[in-house]
Amino acid sequence: MNEIFSGIFDSDMTQVISINDFMLCLCSALIAGAVLALVASRTRASKSFITTLAVLPAVVAMVIMMVNGNIGTGLAVAGTFGLVRFRSAPGSAREITMLFLAAVCGMMIGTGYIAYAFLFMAVMSVFTLIYEKLDFDGVSARYKTLSVTIPEDLDYSGVFDDIFEKYASSCRLTRVKSTNMGSMFKLNYDVVLKDASREKEMLDMIRTRNGNLEIAISNQDSGSAEL
Repeated sequence: MNEIFSGIFDSDMTQVISINDFMLCLCSALIAGAVLALVASRTRASKSFITTLAVLPAVVAMVIMMVNGNIGTGLAVAGTFGLVRFRSAPGSAREITMLFLAAVCGMMIGTGYIAYAFLFMAVMSVFTLIYEKLDFDGVSARYKTLSVTIPEDLDYSGVFDDIFEKYASSCRLTRVKSTNMGSMFKLNYDVVLKDASREKEMLDMIRTRNGNLEIAISNQDSGSAEL
């Protein structure tokens, strides 16, 4: 049976991986991936991302086992992963961190440190869930991107200064764009609110000032552009 799974390039100088060691590492990596996928499912991750996390430790572990200390092969594998990285869509900070966590677990299992891999995965999973429960959104909710449309007869340089002074701890005009054939201006601001619960009150005052024209407000940390 061992001859079936032996490589055609194996020699006396090559360390041959036994079937038992191979299956132990493979099963351990799949279990680690399943645990990481379960953790990711508690953080509003997509189905495709959860599936990726479930199989990534096994893939990385098999690559490390096959490289088996060969520096040249290791460099080739690193180059391949680099090509895959630049052909993929950018992800959020949470997704990239979880991918690194899964890859590190796979590397540890592939090098034979299975117990350390599970210990590392357990500690990181616990802290990931703890940080997910903490109210960091209460801070980020104060950072807003505000878009306001005003008529051309208003001086946009300081038209809302008194309102921002009342409701925002800081405000910066980032963009001015003429619209509607030059009869209006669209202003974009980066605003840090003093109190996120008074956001509607601020918008009502701006709406009164700009003649009830279009206003849009959103969080600054928007989805795919987190990194």
